Amino acid sequence: MSETTAANPVHDFIAKTVSEHPVVLFMKGIPEQPQCGFSARVVQILDHVGADYVGVNVLQSDPLREGIKTYSDWPTIPQLYVAGEFVGGCDIITEMFQAGELQTLLEEKGLLVD
Repeated sequence: MSETTAANPVHDFIAKTVSEHPVVLFMKGIPEQPQCGFSARVVQILDHVGADYVGVNVLQSDPLREGIKTYSDWPTIPQLYVAGEFVGGCDIITEMFQAGELQTLLEEKGLLVD
């Protein structure tokens, strides 16, 4: 049985987290104290657009840091999830923000706080 079909407690934690919180940022550090420039940039964007989000520090555990990459099949951190769906990493979030697409996505899902 491969690791992806076996019960994976890290993937279970990630799935539970993204299902319980409308906007989740898996990042290095915490929103109040990002520990890499890419995480800091996404935090700035989410704060700027007024998104209510939960930050999950992947540095708290090696299995989580590796597991988020296999869960999303995306090689880098940070990773943003909106309404249970993987949206992207820093470059994609930056591009979406600059194009106004991130704000539109959050508005459509009813996730921007006034």
